[in-house]
Amino acid sequence: MLPGGQVYCADAFPKMSAACQAAVLHFTLPHCLDPDYPAALRQLCTDEGIGLVIPTIDTELLTLTDLAAAFRLEGTHLVVSERDVVAGCRDKRKTPVIFAQMGLPTPAIYDIDTIEFPCFSKPADGSSSIGAMRIDGPAQITAEMRVDIKRMFMELVPDGLRELTIDLYYDRRHTLRCAVPRQRLAVRAGEVAKGLTTRDWVYDRVLAGAQSLDGARGCLTLQLFANDKDMSIHAIEINPRFGGGYPLSLAAGADFAEWLIREYLLKEDILFFEAWEDGLLMLRYDAKILVHGHR
Repeated sequence: MLPGGQVYCADAFPKMSAACQAAVLHFTLPHCLDPDYPAALRQLCTDEGIGLVIPTIDTELLTLTDLAAAFRLEGTHLVVSERDVVAGCRDKRKTPVIFAQMGLPTPAIYDIDTIEFPCFSKPADGSSSIGAMRIDGPAQITAEMRVDIKRMFMELVPDGLRELTIDLYYDRRHTLRCAVPRQRLAVRAGEVAKGLTTRDWVYDRVLAGAQSLDGARGCLTLQLFANDKDMSIHAIEINPRFGGGYPLSLAAGADFAEWLIREYLLKEDILFFEAWEDGLLMLRYDAKILVHGHR
């Protein structure tokens, strides 16, 4: 943490946000898709002297990437990848272009009339596994699914493969400075419940192709399946933000938040870091924050 620095949070409903209750101060902002959101965020950053804004939800990313240049001139860094990267990550039908830059194979995406069964279907801009499903035959594809412009169909990844999320840190020059693979041992509602840091052939493969990614900035989370028998990879999606399982990478020694402060506020360069702890197991559980006098 920067000496004298503090962590503030903002939310459309801060009274119901655990993060806001745990922060030094919290503020109310319009929903990120509200037309008043940009002006409200700018005013908050000006009033409170905010130097660094770190997004945490998918729906705000495109808005923030369009605001980044103007905010930077006013002394506030919005740590978000450039529009081409964000747009390519948000629409998962476009993500294979990013995977190609990283040298990572990805399942084929089908047109509605060329589907090979069984297949996998999900919303192209979805998250938390909402609306994701296996489809074994055409009878499972409803009329609503056929006309849903956001519904995508893709090659089914074989059962029994290891599922991993890799936390990637790209510096302001779009160069990879850290990659921490986390094997997803158990998942609940799309979020990892049990995870294990893993340094093996998958780590080496990702490093070989992901050393630079035009427009990438800050934390990106790459999700993939790994076949240990033939050492093949099936890259599924990449999110240009912190993921819910990042605390495991932090506990393993990859302090992305500190690096963001050093880069954007202290103007330091970040060196490549791989001294994170291999074989660190995370077992998550539900915790609570109590707010007294809530009305």
